[in-house]
Amino acid sequence: MIYVHSLGRASRYYSARTALAPGGARVTFSELEDRVKGTAAALTGHGFKAGDRLAVLLPNCPEYIELVYACSWLGVIMVPLNTRLSAVEIDRVLADAAPRGLIRHSSLPAPTARTSWQKILDQDPLEIRNDLPPEVVYDPEAILALIYTSGTTGQPKGVMVTHSNVLADIHHFNYWMRYREGAVYLHAAPLFHIADFPAMFAAPAFGAAQLTIPKFNPQNFCETVEREGVSHTVLVPTMINLLAQYADLGKYNLDSLRVVAYGGSPMAPELIRRTRQVLPHVKLVQVYGLSETGFLTGLQDQEHTDDRLFSCGRPCPGNDLGVADKSGKQVEVGKPGELVVRGANVMRGYWSNPSETALAFRDGWFRTGDIGYQDSEGFFYILDRSKDMIVTGGENVYSGEVEAVLYTHPAVREAAVFGIPDPKWGELVMACIVLKPGVALTADELVAHCRKSLATYKTPRRVEFLETELPKNGSGKILKRVLRDQFWVALKRAVS
Repeated sequence: MIYVHSLGRASRYYSARTALAPGGARVTFSELEDRVKGTAAALTGHGFKAGDRLAVLLPNCPEYIELVYACSWLGVIMVPLNTRLSAVEIDRVLADAAPRGLIRHSSLPAPTARTSWQKILDQDPLEIRNDLPPEVVYDPEAILALIYTSGTTGQPKGVMVTHSNVLADIHHFNYWMRYREGAVYLHAAPLFHIADFPAMFAAPAFGAAQLTIPKFNPQNFCETVEREGVSHTVLVPTMINLLAQYADLGKYNLDSLRVVAYGGSPMAPELIRRTRQVLPHVKLVQVYGLSETGFLTGLQDQEHTDDRLFSCGRPCPGNDLGVADKSGKQVEVGKPGELVVRGANVMRGYWSNPSETALAFRDGWFRTGDIGYQDSEGFFYILDRSKDMIVTGGENVYSGEVEAVLYTHPAVREAAVFGIPDPKWGELVMACIVLKPGVALTADELVAHCRKSLATYKTPRRVEFLETELPKNGSGKILKRVLRDQFWVALKRAVS
């Protein structure tokens, strides 16, 4: 169904416009549809039919986009694999998804799990056949993709994203990013991630061209924006941080870049201010969402005022977002609780996992696992992941609040705050810090900085400086679990 409303629509209304620009070439929407038909016919020839799963382990590339469209045409369920997973982790995903086939790139880890059909795309390209594929599958409730959660809080689960979920995401994308005919969207974030996956369908729906870069780095990003006239993109704060610190940023003409949406983790106010300095013509849109829901809220450019830089914004039409207590009852404005949501964008459930699906929903609401509150004007604020909240001496400490203060120190490049076990207090606040190159800072100096803005119990009691960047998943989220688990080995978390 989603094919009809994305590339199908583009081939009717924008047929001669550029759809993709691989390697400097130009492919129109009409030409792209012909390629997708040929790809769908090839997959059919290999035995794929509606409901089958096809796992894809590829870097960002035009072929990836074509495969996604071909699967949406056929009703084949796409399983986009995180390119930063190890072979063992990929095996676990494949065991859960049980795909009929796998298409991968030789530069990425080779899983040991066997599928009935496998193709290494850079060594053996998929043929583009001339015979016609079956009719387009038009089923709003069919599963389009299994998006495996990033695993920051535990074992990855396959999020069943339906065609109608992504159609809702398209409307939400347009609400926040204001697509226009002839726009140019750059896939700088990974295509396998929910932040970028719906953009593959949103761009053609509004006649926008798409570009890909295999992996983000500031130079590659700037060169592509300047050369191709990129107007829209989605980045994670880690990428923006690298961009804002890029010494050669001023050498590039980035005037075509109009909108940068960012999400995946909070962005420190100091980094927002720095980004405005180096990219003054760019409209910033903070988006908050999950693999299970797509985008939920957005803080629009004009709403990036000093008093709202900690807010993730307000929901767009179609999202009913609330704050609930432990019993599921909605709480008063200003009171913290778990963010819950309902709407057409919310997933069907977790693949072959009814128990986790049941836990994720209550009274028709999806439980995000994020702790936050809503102010009197409807703006939402994320305080923490429920599993990242620190309880020290009976007081709740939200790591995001502490991290925001840490990021205001000019020497701090990256920060992660989490709880470590303590026999007296239950947990203590710990911070792992990566400093900017060429600067020095002691733990005492950083703690003193925090005490200016935080209560004593919120101030880090232990600080460690790391020589390398903080561990992250494929979407750029900091993996606090990796940092925290070493302190909790053989211990149960002492949280009531």
